[in-house]
Amino acid sequence: MAARFRFRLEGLLKLRKAFEEDARRSFAKTLQARDAVEASLRRWEQEHRGTVDSRRTGVGEPVDLDRWRAIERYLVVLEHRIAQTQAELTEAEQRVTEARKALTKAHQAHLMLLRLKERRQEQHAHEALLAEFREVDELAVLRYRFNTTRPPAVMAREVTP
Repeated sequence: MAARFRFRLEGLLKLRKAFEEDARRSFAKTLQARDAVEASLRRWEQEHRGTVDSRRTGVGEPVDLDRWRAIERYLVVLEHRIAQTQAELTEAEQRVTEARKALTKAHQAHLMLLRLKERRQEQHAHEALLAEFREVDELAVLRYRFNTTRPPAVMAREVTP
C-alpha cells in the first residue's frame, strides 16, 4: 500500500484561498460604493432637471424675480454637487479597477498553487502505480522461482514397461 498523498504547501494554499476571498469581498464593497455614488449622481441630476422645469411659468403669469434668483442659486449648488459627485464616481471607478486587478492577481496565485497540487498528486499516483507494478513483478518472479526449484513429484519415478 502506497503512502497517502500529502501536499507540503497545503498551508500556503489555504492562505492564498483566504487572500482570494478577501479580495473578492473587497471588490464587492468597491462595487457597492461605486453603485451608491452612481445612484447619488442620478438623484442630483434628476433634482437638477426638476428644478429647471420648476422655473417655467405659464403664459400671462407674472414672474417672481426673488423665486427665480433662489432657483438659480439652487441650480448653481446642484451643478457644483453634480460635478463633485462625478469626480467621486471617477475615483470610485479607479478603485473598482484596482480591486479587480487585486482579485485577478489573488485568483491567479491561488490557481497556480492548486494546479501545482494537482500535478504533484498525479505524479504521486503515477509513482504509486509504478511501485505497485514493481511489487507485482517481484511476486511473480518469486512464485516462478518457488514453483521451478522443487523437483516435480511425478517425474521422480521412472516407468518401465
